[in-house]
Amino acid sequence: MIEMKVAGIALDAINRSPIVLLKDGTDRRALPIYIGQDQARAIIGALEKQKPPRPLTHDLMVNIFNGWEMTLERIIIHALQDNTFYAILCLSQGETTKEIDCRPSDAIAIALRTGSPIWVMEEVVADASIPVNREADEEEQRAFKEFIANLRPEDLIKRGGLENES
Repeated sequence: MIEMKVAGIALDAINRSPIVLLKDGTDRRALPIYIGQDQARAIIGALEKQKPPRPLTHDLMVNIFNGWEMTLERIIIHALQDNTFYAILCLSQGETTKEIDCRPSDAIAIALRTGSPIWVMEEVVADASIPVNREADEEEQRAFKEFIANLRPEDLIKRGGLENES
């Protein structure tokens, strides 16, 4: 799994739909997830630390967690099927843990309110992320190709601890 942070909310240039943008810790990959207008407002409210006069839905969920002494350990965006992302809330209460199915947008809005980490499965990142820093990716590829080009069989033996100890 890869821990990601909310980079912000953007609008699709063509259809003006909101997108929540997650970025990995190295700022090398971004994961765009299309969301609804209401979820975009909820995420923006959490990012800006807005306090509504009365609890909104995600605030209510956090209040329920707190009232029942439950902790949101993390959220996990675990699947992408037919252009739909799937997430779970990982909750704990004492020694009991539960995973609750949740839309990613709601999970993100709740995670932001509780300060809980956002994790994404590697295969989801591989399937749906976009490169953010192409230069760093290309430099890493060049360095790896150079490393491989200069590698000799005896280097592998030394690194693997397989050399003879006679």
